Amino acid sequence: MGPAVNGASPRSRSYDARRRQEAAEQSRKRVLAESRGLFLAKGYGRTTIAAIAHAAGVSKESVYKGFGGKPGLVRAIYEQSLLGAGGPPAEERSDRAQATVADPRELMEQFGRFVAEISPLGSPVYLLIRDAAASGDQDMAALLRDVDDERYQRMLHNARQVLGRGFLRPDLRVEEVADVMFMGTSAEFYETLVLKRGWTAERFGRLIARTLAANLLPDSGG
Repeated sequence: MGPAVNGASPRSRSYDARRRQEAAEQSRKRVLAESRGLFLAKGYGRTTIAAIAHAAGVSKESVYKGFGGKPGLVRAIYEQSLLGAGGPPAEERSDRAQATVADPRELMEQFGRFVAEISPLGSPVYLLIRDAAASGDQDMAALLRDVDDERYQRMLHNARQVLGRGFLRPDLRVEEVADVMFMGTSAEFYETLVLKRGWTAERFGRLIARTLAANLLPDSGG
């Protein structure tokens, strides 16, 4: 075998590349964690890229390069929240439950557990976006429209999946099902009961499960 280019073997170059990727991923995670904490503690307007970079131990330039500025950071934090608390992404687990759970009421309970898992992560970030948009920030207003549309499209997907299995009342249209799910996953609903009234996330999730069952399942009083 001939000599390695620049004195480095292919194996060592591969190892170095992997280490750089791992370091970059760890840096990204630090930036997201620190920016989440600062945004939620200080608000969108008062949080600066300089403060985030300092807290994460990186340069301002690397934050701009990685996220494009504060709007990109907030979107990345929100999207990270939707993954759930760990393991496979929550969306993937939800799709699997919709395809495999045999009992309709158990599926509604699964939906409630997903809401209890994701809402404490995603709702505070959504409320940050909403409040910044209300203050007149046009980037946040555009992001608010995007996340609302993306969430509704996800609820339409869920509605089609569950209707397709024959679980729901036959008089329901897919848009009605999506609307009920959209309401149940709203940050405003979470804000009212958990943040203002002190409910636990688990109690909130159980309410969502009962609400979905009552409004969507046959002979459930909906």
